[in-house]
Amino acid sequence: MAIRHKRRKPFRREIEPQHKINGLISVPKIRLVGDNFDAISEAAGRTLEPGIFNTKEAVNWARQMDIDLVEISPKADPPVCKIIDYKKFLYQAKKREKEMKAKTKKTVIKEIRFGPNTDEHDFQFKLKHAQKFLEEGSKVKAYVHFRGRTIVFKDRGELLLLKLLNELDELGTAEELPKLEGRRMIVIISPKKSGKKK
Repeated sequence: MAIRHKRRKPFRREIEPQHKINGLISVPKIRLVGDNFDAISEAAGRTLEPGIFNTKEAVNWARQMDIDLVEISPKADPPVCKIIDYKKFLYQAKKREKEMKAKTKKTVIKEIRFGPNTDEHDFQFKLKHAQKFLEEGSKVKAYVHFRGRTIVFKDRGELLLLKLLNELDELGTAEELPKLEGRRMIVIISPKKSGKKK
């Protein structure tokens, strides 16, 4: 008769709360702060103001209010705590973090390529693209690509990029003067003001 082996359940690590709450606060005394002392006073049966209290007593008040005692500043002496709804507190902290990330806009770099012998019509066409990108708030990486023997026309490439910078003067500024990198002469132009909202 074959022996059946019991399948082991995958080991799951218990996710520790980001802050110590309720019974996890091991210090005997805490400094209680917050803007809900009227409700805390009601739970305590006496008028309270921010100050130092017995931890067990504060946990008891939080239970009566059906919320949590949360350690906000563990390194303070004694640690600073608030009686708040911990889930709501975490949700608001996440929301704030999300808003901060949304405000930190990622920098987009758009590329525009020229040849050393780019004619006026082609230049104007690419100039319009560069203007549009800068108006949107994107950076523009403009470069002249030198193929084979065209590398001898470095001066032409530089003049072309300087002409582009001059045309875009109202919308953007060069991070530095055009420079040669291998077979490319490059200039990066940053928008002068934040781009239009899409």
